[in-house]
Amino acid sequence: MALRLADGTAWQETLARAVAATPEAFDAGAGSAPATLRNLVEGSWRSVGTPTPVRTPVDNSVLVNLPRLGADGARAAVLAAAAEHREWAATPLPERKARVVEALDALTEHRDLLALLLVWEIGKPWRLACADVDRALDGVRWYVGEIDRMLADGREPLDGPVSNIASWNYPMSVLVHAELVQLLAGNAVIAKTPSQGGAVCLTVAHALMRRAGLPATLLSGGGEELSEVLVRAPEIGAVAFVGGRSNGGKVAAALLDTDKRHMIEQEGLNAWGIWEFSQWDSLAKHLKKGFEYGKQRCTAYPRFVVQRDLVDRFLEMYLPVVRSVRFGHPLAVGDDWSAGDPLPELDFGPLISAAKADELHRKVDEAVRGGAVPLYRGRLDGAPFLDGQDTSAYVAPSVLLAPPGRSRLMHAEPFGPVDTIVVVDTRDELLAAMNASNGALVASLACDDEELAAKLAVDLQAFKVGINKPRSRGDRDEPFGGRGASWKGAFVGGDLLVHAVTVSPTGERLYGNFPDYNSYPAT
Repeated sequence: MALRLADGTAWQETLARAVAATPEAFDAGAGSAPATLRNLVEGSWRSVGTPTPVRTPVDNSVLVNLPRLGADGARAAVLAAAAEHREWAATPLPERKARVVEALDALTEHRDLLALLLVWEIGKPWRLACADVDRALDGVRWYVGEIDRMLADGREPLDGPVSNIASWNYPMSVLVHAELVQLLAGNAVIAKTPSQGGAVCLTVAHALMRRAGLPATLLSGGGEELSEVLVRAPEIGAVAFVGGRSNGGKVAAALLDTDKRHMIEQEGLNAWGIWEFSQWDSLAKHLKKGFEYGKQRCTAYPRFVVQRDLVDRFLEMYLPVVRSVRFGHPLAVGDDWSAGDPLPELDFGPLISAAKADELHRKVDEAVRGGAVPLYRGRLDGAPFLDGQDTSAYVAPSVLLAPPGRSRLMHAEPFGPVDTIVVVDTRDELLAAMNASNGALVASLACDDEELAAKLAVDLQAFKVGINKPRSRGDRDEPFGGRGASWKGAFVGGDLLVHAVTVSPTGERLYGNFPDYNSYPAT
């Protein structure tokens, strides 16, 4: 059956809704040229920067132009944000709360638009895009109710704005959520637009935030050009980074000779160990859900470490789960679809770009050439796509047994729907294989004896460890961080997020990973 775009979801219609909602943030394109986003700098939306086309991973078409600033433009933006910070830090908490609530109400009004922008910009299926927006809004509303308690001991804002450099995969529930909490705590905020996706959604969100009187800055540009300013400028009070180890390491290195507050979340190879286990139906449900968004998230589980005696039973459960994963164009529907019908229920759409898809294919091929056994390699055939559409960013699930030690898939997170399985014979081997990446954000153990699992968990280099269940970033009062190389600086989540961007009058020892100490809260 031929497929078509669901009514009302075409990009030009979606963009027109975004422009109508926040016209101050867009420059209209001439003729057939795409619209160009503006940068939110020095207190207003400005047509500055070198326009660069942004493509959607959904079908590789051009969405908008993103204007990239250079170091001088970023420097001016930081100076203006620092001036706003001084005024905002002196604003009474009741007024800060009122303005944040005003922004939340406006964002809630445009919730469906923000979600549809995420579908087009980063390829999230509709349900997951809505969840990204809802988690941001619900989470910040929780902080609004708790912020008086969190600041009751005389905590004060930092001495400069918080600089936020985040990856593209969760624009609302990670980046905007963090900014709104930082604003509640009395800090002005600066956000760098991710180069790979989410720019329009973030532009609309920040326009609504700015209308509510929040001192937010949103600028775009290359990491190499802007990092020196957004990380090292003396006016910056703190740096919040979410991304890979390579770029995170550069940010951490740039901060070595400073005492600047920082929260640097980096990837790790999150592993699920299976040892003396028999509850296969329960595990199957967790693993199916684990394929959401193609495992393009920091708390995905791409590595399974399995006791040799259980490999046959594990594969009997696991391979049908992989075969059942649904992926394709997130807005493609049949001719019988009508307005009001649900949009496609998929586990994931495309990866963030064709380049990322090609890189992932090369990693799989490299591992197989090195000796990994391909237990399953899915195909795009039969997935729901539009006739003639570009599918270069789509990757079907793959499963590899025993990746060679020298392959990139052995020690690094693939950030895509590729799982690796390592077989072990002893508990020591189990722990060593699960700790392959020198630190992770989460890990889990599937074990019938939960007391034994708890003992094994003590030696896992992950901040959160699940026993017969997965762990996630968490919401509201749940702390979040990482062990080893997966995290540097202060932990976040709940009270810890506010503590990370405020100062106690009595001094304190923050939870987190620092050059001279590590301190971990209960999880």
